[in-house]
Amino acid sequence: MADARHSGPPVSKREAGKAERRGRIIHAARDLIRETGNAGLSMRALAARAGVSLATPYNLFGSKRAIVLAVRDDVREFQGRFTSLRSTDPLERLFAALDMAVAFYVDDPQFYKTLWAAVFDASDDVRSEIYNRKRNDFWRDLIHQVAEAGVIRGGVNEELLFHALDRSFGAAMLEWVVGELQPELLAPTIRYGYALILRGAASPGWEGPLDGRLQESQSRIEAAVATAPAAGV
Repeated sequence: MADARHSGPPVSKREAGKAERRGRIIHAARDLIRETGNAGLSMRALAARAGVSLATPYNLFGSKRAIVLAVRDDVREFQGRFTSLRSTDPLERLFAALDMAVAFYVDDPQFYKTLWAAVFDASDDVRSEIYNRKRNDFWRDLIHQVAEAGVIRGGVNEELLFHALDRSFGAAMLEWVVGELQPELLAPTIRYGYALILRGAASPGWEGPLDGRLQESQSRIEAAVATAPAAGV
């Protein structure tokens, strides 16, 4: 029998009720984003879907932006998966992170296409909650580790390299959001862009490994295009 002295403090009925309402609101918000294609959310519609008063979402979260952040529980799950990676090779970890991120998007396309559409809308304040400093610092650090491992030749500006890679990522995401890039092509297209840019910045001795990643991505793209159904005339 467990020793009660070592268990956590009991949760009051009030706190349990708040947690339950928070969960309902997050679930309702995710469903509404999928159904409406709008990451801005109507607080009135959200409250109605969650079965709470109009004031409750504000009382529990404070703002619509906070709700969008809470809905994005993928951030915590992504960090958990990434932390569990066994590989210590910085280049492998960078490409693994790309694959993990894309997996979230294609597994729930209605939700993530809506969020990324908001990213591409400069007037939408959801953009700043997704493209934030913490997100950018994560990818900058991965690129820095790649540079520290000697993959990048001296004289290449890491900050400019980060932006070049991120623009390549964003371009692929935009094509996916508007339906010009099929889901099965998203990951290899992003990997191809990264490999191509990194190949151009590679130090002697690293061209070969990057050529291998470039060829692997190219082969996946070509295979997917070859098996795709022909477009209607």
